[in-house]
Amino acid sequence: MSTGGTAAELRTNGLEVIEVSELTGAPEILDGRVKTLHPNIHGGLLALRDDEDHQRQLERLSIREIDLVVNNLYPFVETVRNPEASLGDALENIDIGGPAMTRAAAKNHPDVVIVVDPADYERVGKMIRDGEVTQPERRRLAAKAFQHVAAYDTAIANYLREDPDTGSGEAKGPELPTELTFGYSLVASPRYGENPHQSAGIYSLPGEDGGVVNAQQLHGIDMSYLNYFDADAAWEVARSFAGFGPHAAVVVKHANPCGLAVRENQTDAWEAARSGDPVSAFGGIVAFSGCLSAETAEKMHGLLLDVIVAPDYDEEALNILLRRRRTRVLKVRQNREPRWELRSVSGGALVQEPDYLADDGFRTMRVVTERQPSDCEQIDLWFAWRASRFVKSNAIVFAKDRTLVGMGAGQPNRVTSVHLSARVAGDRSEGAVMASDAFIPFPDAVEVAAEAGIKAVVQPGGSVNDDAVIAAANELDIAMVFTGKRHFYH
Repeated sequence: MSTGGTAAELRTNGLEVIEVSELTGAPEILDGRVKTLHPNIHGGLLALRDDEDHQRQLERLSIREIDLVVNNLYPFVETVRNPEASLGDALENIDIGGPAMTRAAAKNHPDVVIVVDPADYERVGKMIRDGEVTQPERRRLAAKAFQHVAAYDTAIANYLREDPDTGSGEAKGPELPTELTFGYSLVASPRYGENPHQSAGIYSLPGEDGGVVNAQQLHGIDMSYLNYFDADAAWEVARSFAGFGPHAAVVVKHANPCGLAVRENQTDAWEAARSGDPVSAFGGIVAFSGCLSAETAEKMHGLLLDVIVAPDYDEEALNILLRRRRTRVLKVRQNREPRWELRSVSGGALVQEPDYLADDGFRTMRVVTERQPSDCEQIDLWFAWRASRFVKSNAIVFAKDRTLVGMGAGQPNRVTSVHLSARVAGDRSEGAVMASDAFIPFPDAVEVAAEAGIKAVVQPGGSVNDDAVIAAANELDIAMVFTGKRHFYH
C-alpha cells in the first residue's frame, strides 16, 4: 500500500501496489497535503491485535490491519540547505502524514513494525523471511522512529527560529527556548572516546555540511574522538584569524593553540606558528585559514603531525601529504556559526550563546596607563586578545609580530600562567605584548610579565585592584588597555 509517487516507483520495479486512495475511499487533496490522514490508515496501524473490541470495530468498518510501515519523510533539511529556498519551499516540505504514520506504528510496535532507516531494510527483511521480527527488534525500531521524528521536528523548529528578516540564524530575542532539542545525526563511530574504555560517536547538526564533523578525509588512518576534538579547536582558531591577515596557521595540542601566526605568505605563517612551541608541535594538529600550498606542505616534512586541516589543498601539496603514513588530512568547508554551545553536566546540560564578538571588544577598549601602546603593539595586542579566547582559563598569551610566542593555560591562578608563558617564550618575550582572558587581580602578574620583557598588556579590567595593577604598569613603563569584555574558556 502506498501513496502516488512511491506507488509508481514500486510498480516500475515489478511490485503490486494498492493505492492509499483505494483504502481511504478518498482522493489525495490540497496538492497532496492530505492523503494518509484517515481512519482506514490509522485504524489499521493503531488497533491492538489482542483486543477483541478493537478487532470487532475493524471488521465492522472494513478496516484492514497494517503490520509494517516503511517511511521516508519529505526532504525538509535538504530543501532548506539551499540558500535560495523560500519560506514557501520550506513549508511545502514539512511532512505531516509521514510523521503521523511513523508515530502511530511506533506506538503500536508490539503489533506493527516501523522502519525509517534504509540501513535497516536488509536486517528487517531477513527477519520477515525467517518468520519473525522479534519484540526487542520492534522496540529498537520504534525508539529509532521516535528519535527520527524528533530530529526532523528539531530541524523545522531551528529553521523557524531564524530571523525571518535577515536569515542570520540568530534567535529572536535573548531568551532561550523553554524546550530545546538538537537533532544530531551519527556520522562516525571512532574506536573509543577519550580513553579505550569509553564508547563514542560523532554527530552532525541537521542541515550542516561544514565544519570538522563533516570534513572530507583525503588521507590517513581513521579519526579518533580526540582527533575530532583537537581538529575542531584548530579549525576554529584558523577561521577566526582568516580576516586578520592573508594567511593564518595554528598548531594545537590538547585543544589549546601552542603556535599561531598570521603572515602575508603561508609558509612564513607556518614556520612562525611552529616556532611558538617547537617541542609541543610534535604530534600536534595543524590548521590553515587558506588553501595549503605545495611550498608549505614541503616545509612540514619531517614533523610528526596527527591531523592537518585546511579548506583546500593544491594538487602538488596533496601529493606531498599523501607520502605520510598516518597523518589525517582533512578538507573542511566553512560552517555556520552555532546558535548554542552545549555541555553536559550531572542531571542535564548547560547551554549558552557562543563567545563571539565581532571586534573582540576593541571598539570599547581604552588605554588606562600613562604610556600609550605603539601602532605595532596595538596590532599585537589585538592579535593576542583574540588568541586568548581559544586558550583554557586562566589564559595568558604572549605575542610579538602577530605570532604567539608564549602561552599559559588551565592554571588555578593567573600568575602561574604568566610564568609558564615567559618560560615558553624565553628571549622572544622581550618587547612582546601580553593578553589576559579575564581581569588581572593583583600587580604580581604585571611584575612577572615586566621581568620577562613585556611592554604592553590587554585585559578586560574590572578587578577591585585595578588601580594597584594600573599603578604597577605605570611604574614599569608598560602600556595597558582595558577591553571591558572577558574571554573565559573552560
